[in-house]
Amino acid sequence: MTDLSLPKLPGGLPDKRQVAASFSRAAASYDSVAELQRDVGSELLRRLPDDCVPGRWLDLGCGTGYFSRALGERFPVGHGVALDIAEGMLNHARPLGGATHFIAGDAERLPLQESTCDLIFSSLAVQWCSDFDSVLSEAYRALKPGGVFAFASLCVGTLYELRDSWRQVDGMVHVNRFREFETYQQLCVASGLQVVSLQTCPHVLHYPDVRSLTHELKALGAHNLNPGRPGGLTGRARILGLVEAYEQFRQAKGLPATYQVVYAVLEKPL
Repeated sequence: MTDLSLPKLPGGLPDKRQVAASFSRAAASYDSVAELQRDVGSELLRRLPDDCVPGRWLDLGCGTGYFSRALGERFPVGHGVALDIAEGMLNHARPLGGATHFIAGDAERLPLQESTCDLIFSSLAVQWCSDFDSVLSEAYRALKPGGVFAFASLCVGTLYELRDSWRQVDGMVHVNRFREFETYQQLCVASGLQVVSLQTCPHVLHYPDVRSLTHELKALGAHNLNPGRPGGLTGRARILGLVEAYEQFRQAKGLPATYQVVYAVLEKPL
């Protein structure tokens, strides 16, 4: 794969062990607050090519297995593998079925042989991978010629309301960082995979108050995991400052939280 020498995420992503531990802890509560995750994954399923009928598929970053089960229903003849870096998520997903195998693994170093998958499906997982070039390389390696890598991720602009509100309170890192959409474009073009479609689409959720949003992020395991985040408890004065700043964004439906979602469908050339 061509090395574009693109910078990694500003400040870097959290240690993978932190990501795995955080999502493992959230396994039991995840599905109860995963509205965005279900909407995005369902949209990604709709974007699969009509002629995509995989004999073997991989749910990359399967989480609680919600879309492993959806893939199993859509492709009942296929052989499915559900993979996640968080053991707690796999322990939750395994008894619910959907895939033939549930394995612990890293998207940047897939424990799969070359040219074994017809479809790699990944919804809201690869944003946690600091080396997306390696994710694409591994997808290329694991796909059969003509195979499809369909992923949904997050890019810059996600949770900008929360980020901007915190900036009015202090200068510390409170909101997870994500790649620029242009970086996704450059890396996908350079990956050797054919870009069938690649676009970004905002998804906006609304909350009655800031506490409801931050509680949901914690229940998802997706609260602030960045290096440089503040340690310890957040003081009452700073919380009140955050609430006051965020109220400036209030709409008729409530406080908005915008997620900039990247949808991509890539194909390995024949």
